[in-house]
Amino acid sequence: MSENNMKNQQPRRMGPPGPMGRGFEKPKDFKGTFSKLLRYLRPYRLKLIIVMLFAIGSTVFTIRAPKILGKATTKIFEGLVSKISGASDGGIDFQYILNIILILIGLYVISAIFSFIQGIIVTGVSQKVSYNLRREISEKTNRLPLKYFDSVSHGDVLSRVTNDVDTVSQTLNQSMSQIITSATTLVGVLIMMLSISWQMTIAAILILPISMVLVMGIVKRSQKYFKTQQESLGRVNGHIEEVYSGHNIMKAFNAEKEAVEKFRKINGELYNSAWKAQFLSGMMMPIMMFIGNIGYVAVSILGGWYAIKKTIEVGDILSFIQYIRSFTQPIAQVAQISNVLQSTVAAAERVFEFLDEDEEPKESETPVKLEEVEGRVTFENVKFGYNEDKIIINDFSADIKPGQKVAIVGPTGAGKTTIVKLLMRFYDLNEGRIFVDGHDINDFTREDLRDNFGMVLQDTWLFSGTIMENIRYGRLDATDEEVIEAAKSAHAHRFIHTLPDGYNMIINEEANNISQGQKQLLTIARAILSNPKILILDEATSSVDTRTEILIQRAMENLMKGRTAFIIAHRLSTIRDADLILVMKDGDIVEQGSHEELLSKNGFYAELYNSQFAA
Repeated sequence: MSENNMKNQQPRRMGPPGPMGRGFEKPKDFKGTFSKLLRYLRPYRLKLIIVMLFAIGSTVFTIRAPKILGKATTKIFEGLVSKISGASDGGIDFQYILNIILILIGLYVISAIFSFIQGIIVTGVSQKVSYNLRREISEKTNRLPLKYFDSVSHGDVLSRVTNDVDTVSQTLNQSMSQIITSATTLVGVLIMMLSISWQMTIAAILILPISMVLVMGIVKRSQKYFKTQQESLGRVNGHIEEVYSGHNIMKAFNAEKEAVEKFRKINGELYNSAWKAQFLSGMMMPIMMFIGNIGYVAVSILGGWYAIKKTIEVGDILSFIQYIRSFTQPIAQVAQISNVLQSTVAAAERVFEFLDEDEEPKESETPVKLEEVEGRVTFENVKFGYNEDKIIINDFSADIKPGQKVAIVGPTGAGKTTIVKLLMRFYDLNEGRIFVDGHDINDFTREDLRDNFGMVLQDTWLFSGTIMENIRYGRLDATDEEVIEAAKSAHAHRFIHTLPDGYNMIINEEANNISQGQKQLLTIARAILSNPKILILDEATSSVDTRTEILIQRAMENLMKGRTAFIIAHRLSTIRDADLILVMKDGDIVEQGSHEELLSKNGFYAELYNSQFAA
């Protein structure tokens, strides 16, 4: 078994949760990451300019509408006043009102069309950026060395491909035009308010600091409850996942009551923190409305006074009140977007960190390509460690002749599986060289090198699909007949026919609708189908019953004829007929020879062998 040294993961800085209760992650380098993100948008700059123009146009038309509506209100007011006063030419000018209505309809229609067009363009740009990011991540994954995946959890990599890219995509889609619209609205509305009355504008603006102070106070108090809510939610999710995954064990030990009690406790903690957090955050809107209503009262009184003095028209008061509503909205939006941008740049930073990871060394410019592989493998003074300060293979040398069956044995952590990973260039050596048919493995392309190997690992891997498709994974152009023949050689054909739908049975995502032994037989059939020149069997029979083990051994005997085979095994009884047994201890070969030779030496191998049969 290999010894993988895990890097210490640095905790990422988390900012306070927003009003919706979701914590956001602070980027380490906001400016640098934002610049990289802009580079991804650069090819679409013409489209983005069009979006800006349409966003500004849509906002301008919307802003202009209240002022025009105010003129209609003024006209109606003047008509009513003249009618009441008994003027001969008094009355409401309905034609003027109709013209105003038509103008407003035209403005709103144009604004809606502009918004629709900018929405289509922004959606296209954001999805294209997401597509490019995912494509680059997929290509990058294939170029990364295995040591990266040994130091980072698979869930973290998947999170970058899915959650982080989705976060960037959604922000680009929703916030890009919203930023432009909010900024334009803020400036435009302020100008329109000043054009009506600068005194009323100052009165309206003075209300804002009051509401902001109150809102910030609530946010500060609610932050600790949102944090507790997220922690409790994590514990609830973890408990449910733990109980669900170990449901059978929980039932077997009659632990249902304890599981329910534990859930009630953490669910109660979640309820208490969530109630307080949501209550406090729910107070913000009523407070802002209350302060806003005070502003409306102040503006109405001031506006009425100016209207009596005939400084402004009655319709302008209505327009001004509408502008106040439009003025406070973009301020709230900008505050919200600033939090979203923090989260987005943090997500983009994680994606770019992944894309900037060191890749595998470049291939040889003049690679070796063998017409026919004989299968001679030579290890020459190999030295390797997953970290340079901890070498696990000190000085490994061996010469394996074509067609030999070589067993590698030793205690856990001796470096058995690591030898195989080095042979296939999953990792590069610290020192020494490995040769295949006299050629350094670094002189091959990785694809050509690995094309000559067939692997059957102790951890079976099957994907969601039919049994036929899973076996054909060994050679994608194989016919159905060749797949069936490989299954017969692996002694899998018989059990496949007993399954519903036979070769067309769908293996589910967890592959738990077939037994562990059956999974192993399918992976062996896959290796047989690939027709490799060199075989690697890593604990291939470690998780099967005795009868299945006998079937696998028979299949392997046929497969290994004429091929070089490396067998890594803990069950020493399965490798007694190996041509060469390499005994490893602490990264070195301490003994080598046939089974009988090693037993006669009465050394470390004999100790291992006898310990398995001591009972």
